[in-house]
Amino acid sequence: MRKARRYILPLYLMLGACMPVAPTDTTTRSAASLESNLPPMKSFSVPRPTPPMGSNSDIARDFLDLAFSLESGRGLQRMTRFEEPIRVRVTGTPPPNLAPDLNRLLHRLRTEAGIDISRTDNGTANVTIQAVTRAEIRQNLPTAACFVVPNVSSLKEYSAARRSNKVSWSRLKSRQRLAIFLPNDASPQEARDCLHEELAQALGPLNDLYRLPDSVFNDDNVHTVLTGFDMLILRAYYDPELHNGMSRNEVADRLPAILARINPAGQNGVARRLSKTPRVWIDAVQTALGPGASPAERRNAATEALKVATAMGWTDHRRAFSHYAMGRLLQAIDPEAAQDHFVLAQRYFGTSPETRLHRAYVASQLAAYAISANRPEDALYLISPHLGTAAQHENAALLATLMMLRAEALEMSGRVSEGRQVRLDSLGWARYGFGSDWAVRAKLREIGSLSPLRRRRGAL
Repeated sequence: MRKARRYILPLYLMLGACMPVAPTDTTTRSAASLESNLPPMKSFSVPRPTPPMGSNSDIARDFLDLAFSLESGRGLQRMTRFEEPIRVRVTGTPPPNLAPDLNRLLHRLRTEAGIDISRTDNGTANVTIQAVTRAEIRQNLPTAACFVVPNVSSLKEYSAARRSNKVSWSRLKSRQRLAIFLPNDASPQEARDCLHEELAQALGPLNDLYRLPDSVFNDDNVHTVLTGFDMLILRAYYDPELHNGMSRNEVADRLPAILARINPAGQNGVARRLSKTPRVWIDAVQTALGPGASPAERRNAATEALKVATAMGWTDHRRAFSHYAMGRLLQAIDPEAAQDHFVLAQRYFGTSPETRLHRAYVASQLAAYAISANRPEDALYLISPHLGTAAQHENAALLATLMMLRAEALEMSGRVSEGRQVRLDSLGWARYGFGSDWAVRAKLREIGSLSPLRRRRGAL
């Protein structure tokens, strides 16, 4: 099951993710209107996913842990999937960006994952995507911005059945009909991110694993569109050798041959066998970055997560994420200590292609500090390698943020006209990433307030 989640926003910067809260048996994503006196909205066109880089033995283990558990840790006795061509329809009042984003995603699922999936207007569709307001979603799941439910086709039908076994993922024996509920008054990127995450879980695994560095199936929510790894998982999930009702052991017996056939590059990979993520670390991270805790409780939880990461001997992205979380929580009360944690996060994220996007987020934090400290050249050095990463991963909010930071640094360096052009170019991406004019302008003001030059002039 997917739990609603939104991490605390970094200082002046948008992560655009959600944070797990109380487990249920429903798949969700935690919860910005579109005006227009800014430049036209930009959007991504050709997907550029990075191929999966792990060994097939690691991927087989990941597949089993994703497919046979809910996110709460509860085990699933059988595999469930669609056994017929999948037809998707859209109902409600969809926002303008939903149709092109859905068409692109369905094309990727057909070509990359080999799934027979397409759109229909037929009321007997397997998957119904209903676009409703955030208020309507929260009337049913107060912490969710979007969610997916089996055995229903409308929010009204779900409301009537939500306390019954009809909508329980753990009791499901096959997938035939389900509904995804998306907000029609969120930013385009938020709606698209929900679409990717919820449709992936509607089709395939219901679990998330913190140990996965390059996947949407991870509660850190760094990745928000389906990655090459995710498409490989879905391709294996719909391989003809697998079917509804199979047990974990039955799937495990067939996976090695399946992966050897569909991912031959993974046969020669060296297995990493990352340790499982203990519940105590997951709970600490969720308390530190989730809703409901006081600032002191958040910091104590982040400290606990770091202690666990250290005791486990981790040197992977989970250790880095522990430092990143601590840095974000310390920003308001101890900026120097926060910066130290961001530096450590960058170090532990390392140089692997799997953590490029993680490093882009940390670079945005470090660049903000550099601008605030009147070190524009350092900020430009930090930002430059990550603009392409944000674009490749189709993260318009991050790309716009990095461009706005770059514009400030350029102007501080005396390259005023270049800075103004970069800022202007950022606005189209910001409209996709943040949505409304007021949200875009608020982001401009936030990042502009970092500049010592603007602060001295009083011009924010």
